[in-house]
Amino acid sequence: MQMSVAEIEAFLAREFPQISEGGDFVLEEVGPMSAKLRLRYHERHLRPGGTISGPSMFALADVGLYLAILAQIGPVALAVTTNLNINFLRLPEPRDLVAHCKLLKLGKRLAVGEASLISVGSEAVVAHATATYSIPPGAVT
Repeated sequence: MQMSVAEIEAFLAREFPQISEGGDFVLEEVGPMSAKLRLRYHERHLRPGGTISGPSMFALADVGLYLAILAQIGPVALAVTTNLNINFLRLPEPRDLVAHCKLLKLGKRLAVGEASLISVGSEAVVAHATATYSIPPGAVT
């Protein structure tokens, strides 16, 4: 691993204050080819009907997979999402959501991963995402 949770948090505060300042996302852990990110429950994440909105779940999956990549390759701000597909499987409860992110492939130019989103206190996956990220030349040796 290239970056720890503390190093990633410092990087985000410096490079992406819009993500780190709100306190919505909490990076709980990073591991080999993986990361676990929490979206803290707040009413601003709800849609009509009282469930967590699709855009909030999409953001959780995208940020979680990006952080899993950073943990492996180091502080590369310009690793960008090129595709993200999400399947909404069940209505999430109005509470914290956790994204369990796993990288399936980490190449020199592309990274591919998947994220399973689960409401805290449940074992049922509420959404599943797959994504591809472009990695700038020279970022992975």
